[in-house]
Amino acid sequence: MNLVFDLHTHTINSGHAHCTTMENAKYASEIGLELLGITDHGPKMPGGPHEWYFNTFDAMPRELYGVTMLYGCEANILDSDGNIDLSIDKQEKLDIIIASLHDPVVETGKSREVYTTMFLNTMDNPNLHILGHIGNPKFPIYEEEIVKKAKEKNILIEINNKSFSVKRKGSDVICKKIALLCKEYGVKIVVGSDAHSCFAIGGFNEAEKLLKEINMPEALIMNTSKDKILNFLRERGKNI
Repeated sequence: MNLVFDLHTHTINSGHAHCTTMENAKYASEIGLELLGITDHGPKMPGGPHEWYFNTFDAMPRELYGVTMLYGCEANILDSDGNIDLSIDKQEKLDIIIASLHDPVVETGKSREVYTTMFLNTMDNPNLHILGHIGNPKFPIYEEEIVKKAKEKNILIEINNKSFSVKRKGSDVICKKIALLCKEYGVKIVVGSDAHSCFAIGGFNEAEKLLKEINMPEALIMNTSKDKILNFLRERGKNI
C-alpha cells in the first residue's frame, strides 16, 4: 500500500508540537510524500494559535521542497450544535478542515447520544472535510450513525495512526469497527499520522496494518493518490 500524503500534522503553532512548517515540509519531502497538510489545533485548545493565525496562509507557498502544501485546521467541536472554534470567514479561507473532539475542550464522561449528536451536527457544516480520530473511547459514539451520515454528506473519516498508541487505549477495537463500517457503506477514509513532530509524519504503520487486515478497497483510501484529495477538495469548491 503506497500512501502518498499526510493531512493531519501539527507545528509549533499548536502549542505542544515540536517543529515548524518548513521542517515538516522538508521531512515530508525526504520520505517521498507528494502532499502535506498543516492542520494545527483550533484556538480553543490550550496553547493553540490565535484565530488570526488562520488568516495568514495566503503568505505561504503552495509548494515547499517539492511537496504540495494544504493549509488548514484541526478544529475543536465545541457543543451539541456542532459548532467549531473558527468563525465562518476563517473556515472558508482554509484548504481543509478536520473536526475532532479533545478532552481539554469538551468534557468526557457523557453519553454516546451526546457525542454522537456532536459529530452528526458538525457534519452539517459545509466547510468541514474530515472527522478526526472518532475512535477515541473517551468519547463513545454510535459509529454506524456517524458513518452513514458521512456517506450522505461526503465527509471523510480519518483512521488516525496515533489512535493505536497507549495514549488512546481501546481505540484499536473501535477503529476497526469504524473501518469495517466504512467498507460496508462505501465511505472514503483518510489515514492521518496526527504528527506532533516532523519525524512522525507519514507514520501510518498501525493504520495500514488494520486496512490490510480488513482488505479495505483501495478506492476508499484517499491517501493512495494526490489527485484524489485535490479533486475531492475542488468538488467542494476549493481553488487548489
